[in-house]
Amino acid sequence: MEGDMESGMATSTSTSNSTSTTTAASRPTTMKEKYPGIIKDGSWFAQFRYGCNPWMARYVYGFIFLITNFLAWVLRDYGKGAMKEMARLRGCKDGVDCLGTEGVLRVSMGCFLFFFAMFLSTVGTSKVQDRRDTWHSGWWSAKASMFFGFMVLPFLLPTPIVLMYGEIAHFGAGIFLLIQLVSVISFIFWLNDSCQSEKIAERCRVHMMLTATTAYVVSIVGIILMYIWYAPEASCLQNIFFITWTLVLLQLMTSVSMQPRISAGYLTPGLMGLYIVFLCWCAIRSEPPGTKCNRKAEASVRTDWLTIISFVVALLTIVVATFSTGIDSQCFQFKKTEKQADDNDVAYGYGFFHFVFATGAMYFAMLLIGWNTHHAMKKWTIDVGWTSTWVRVVNEWLAACVYIWMLVAPVILKSRQAGEFG
Repeated sequence: MEGDMESGMATSTSTSNSTSTTTAASRPTTMKEKYPGIIKDGSWFAQFRYGCNPWMARYVYGFIFLITNFLAWVLRDYGKGAMKEMARLRGCKDGVDCLGTEGVLRVSMGCFLFFFAMFLSTVGTSKVQDRRDTWHSGWWSAKASMFFGFMVLPFLLPTPIVLMYGEIAHFGAGIFLLIQLVSVISFIFWLNDSCQSEKIAERCRVHMMLTATTAYVVSIVGIILMYIWYAPEASCLQNIFFITWTLVLLQLMTSVSMQPRISAGYLTPGLMGLYIVFLCWCAIRSEPPGTKCNRKAEASVRTDWLTIISFVVALLTIVVATFSTGIDSQCFQFKKTEKQADDNDVAYGYGFFHFVFATGAMYFAMLLIGWNTHHAMKKWTIDVGWTSTWVRVVNEWLAACVYIWMLVAPVILKSRQAGEFG
């Protein structure tokens, strides 16, 4: 009898243990369990100290993107010495087709194919227990081989296919600019909403006023300097129009923001004004040298240390802009919800991250060739040409329109809903 009782108790214990083991195995892995060291430490260095993880992975992808940018530039400006080696490749006629504009497009295509393949393989990943989370954060040997293969493939393709990619890249670069635009505007709105929250509204009031005042002062000073530098004569009608219209947009955004039914304050239009003034400055700076209205462009023709530093900073800016936009998938959640973050959610949207880098590959190609596949760029230049100028101008106007719409849309929707229920 006692033996039967002991046997029953042992069976019960083993059943209980197996049940608890099954429950633990079936429970989804949380972020803290998968990356305990990083979550516990919480420092920036911990992202690189505890092996493969999504936080470290985004910096690795950013470094790959940076190397690709510099490779495209080297091939454009200093690729003549490699003509003999490139002549052996199938798609290169005496090496000429793999240099200059086509060389940039071929490198851009390889980078695009790699990140687009990563986009297809990671889109929809939402939980850390998904195998695609490990694929995004690890398997670097396999991805290095894949990246090398995608970078070599475009140099084996004939010229017509590369030029067709160049035409498609115009649209891809436009998508990248639109994503970046929405990301910047969303950040400005987020900053304004954070400063107006009940917890820190009193402490942020002075900081908001100082920031808004500084933004307006810098914007006005920037507009005055652009009149002096880029519209020295009354005959510079185009530059005068660009600068004056920027001033009009600044006034329009401020007026709409201060409407009683909107009351967005001075911070958001001030920061947006600073942004569109910067875009206007970039647009005029992109005008080709040789025009009497752009004396700064004439000075930039001479290759000196300042030109080289400006070029390197411009390349780094492309990488930083792509990186920061790629991890900001929240700005494209059109239906906002107050759902609390789950412990086993991924750190950021992997698919969106790779999609931004794929379109960013098209964008840096357009900058290096001046948005014109038949345009020869000079050494140490980036984003120069009339096409580049008009792309920047349209981007500025679109930024103002999107900002005004984001202010007006909630009021219009509320009015329609009130009319329907009334």
